[in-house]
Amino acid sequence: MSTASNIGQQARDKTKDAATSAANATKSAAESAKDTVHTAVDKAGDMASKAYNAAGDAASRAYNTASEYANRVGEKADDATASVGGGLKSAANTVRQNTPHEGMLGSASEQVASTLESAGSYLQDKGLSGIGDDLTGLIRRYPVPAVLIGVGLGFLIASAGSSRR
Repeated sequence: MSTASNIGQQARDKTKDAATSAANATKSAAESAKDTVHTAVDKAGDMASKAYNAAGDAASRAYNTASEYANRVGEKADDATASVGGGLKSAANTVRQNTPHEGMLGSASEQVASTLESAGSYLQDKGLSGIGDDLTGLIRRYPVPAVLIGVGLGFLIASAGSSRR
């Protein structure tokens, strides 16, 4: 029996060694998988960080480009407004030169010329942004009439649009 006992013991030892070896291999594989996962997570984090930074840079460039474009458009609008103001002043001078200077017609033409000249000066001095600021101030001082005017203009625009069909 001792031979059978030795064979049984050897089989148990070999099974134990195989189990230990399998456990070590599993542990090694688990550690390798863990390292691989950590590496993948680190790489994914780096890639996400780079993508986030790239998106931020792109958004910043887009904002700067839009801001520059808006500034140029605003400057051109102010220049155009000043040009219209100059045109109104020129029209005032033309009215003064080509209309009578005396009598009721002369008085009316002088009033028209003065109004054109003051409107031209206003447009040249204030520009489009100044007009917007003045309009905002009027709306804040008189909110109810401003709403009523807005409703009336909306009604007129809607009526004009519907009569064309």
